[in-house]
Amino acid sequence: MSNAGWKMKRFWKEAGYSPAEGGYAIRLDGRPVKTPAKAPLVVPAEALARAICDEWQAQGEEIDPHAMPCTRSANAAIDKVMPNRAAVAWMLADYADTDLTCYRADAPKELRARQDAAWDPLLDWLASRHGARLEPRTGIVPIPQEDAAIERLTEAVDALGPWPLTALHDLVTLSGSLVIGLAALDRHLPPEELWRCARMDEDWQAEQWGEDEIAQRESEAKRADFLHAARFLELLAAP
Repeated sequence: MSNAGWKMKRFWKEAGYSPAEGGYAIRLDGRPVKTPAKAPLVVPAEALARAICDEWQAQGEEIDPHAMPCTRSANAAIDKVMPNRAAVAWMLADYADTDLTCYRADAPKELRARQDAAWDPLLDWLASRHGARLEPRTGIVPIPQEDAAIERLTEAVDALGPWPLTALHDLVTLSGSLVIGLAALDRHLPPEELWRCARMDEDWQAEQWGEDEIAQRESEAKRADFLHAARFLELLAAP
């Protein structure tokens, strides 16, 4: 359904929050905010509540939903992930069997060297942190990983609550890698570095052939979404 030509006007003066069951309720001029599915917008961390209020307070006369990433993620956690937590966890765990970091180029050797240098340490970290050893493959033909490794990673993802799982969903789907998503969740490496790991192949192609304007815009949008998901995790964990 298209809303082309329709813009929502600002209707409040002050955005704030107050303690509520389950965390902090977002309020506009004292009135509770609802999600698109009409659930109360209540978040589990005060830092996240402040960030959401800052987004609402920063809006001009016309509301720009694209400038409200924390609000969008909170809505997704409540409306989409909470009622489908097990299915979302299963979908993300399934990435492990065809993880980006496991599929290496057979040529050129320079690209393969970059992949090995960036991705082998991530696989070593995964084995140490989660007791799950994923093995690299050469080429693009899917080869299943060991069942024991998949089971351990499935257990790790399934243990997450809906809020971190919401962030992990974006980290994994944007990067194509459960390994990279879990590394971001664990703060193993800075988000920018993890995003570069995820873009290894695309950056190589751009170096060789250049990158058109549309592809560059799409890449920047994905990068911004990835970094936001990492920040969403930080806000959830902030005191």
